[in-house]
Amino acid sequence: MKKYLIPIIAIGALLLWTFSSYNGLIKQDERVTNAWAKVQSAYQERADLVNNLVATVKGSASHERETLEAVIKARAEATSTKIDAGNLTPENMAKFQAAQSGLSGALSKLMVVVERYPDLKANQNFLMLQKQLEGIENRVRVERNRFNNEVTTYNIK
Repeated sequence: MKKYLIPIIAIGALLLWTFSSYNGLIKQDERVTNAWAKVQSAYQERADLVNNLVATVKGSASHERETLEAVIKARAEATSTKIDAGNLTPENMAKFQAAQSGLSGALSKLMVVVERYPDLKANQNFLMLQKQLEGIENRVRVERNRFNNEVTTYNIK
């Protein structure tokens, strides 16, 4: 009986370690999924704000139609490109990031156009929307960093 005690303890410890490691991976996978949901939420918040921003600019700079249409098109593309945490392949991430970068570029062009309109730059509604956009851009950056940290931790495990 004593000669079987050590192998039984070793097997028990190995099983305990295996189950513990598996549960740790499941928890980390959930953290990655949650972090990705927060990234998508921040991007969606930005996309939702774009409609208000475009409407405000349209009222003061209606002849900047091409720029406004580019922003609307980029928003549509960004919101239609969705991936969930279970489908985060490099190809899907590249498509998603390209769509988000397109929206960022269109918004940057819009802000350059706004510089030509002093009345618009002084518009309180526009200033509030611009401040909200800056806050959302910061949130996107923070959430992406958190997501990257969670993925790194998951990959290490």
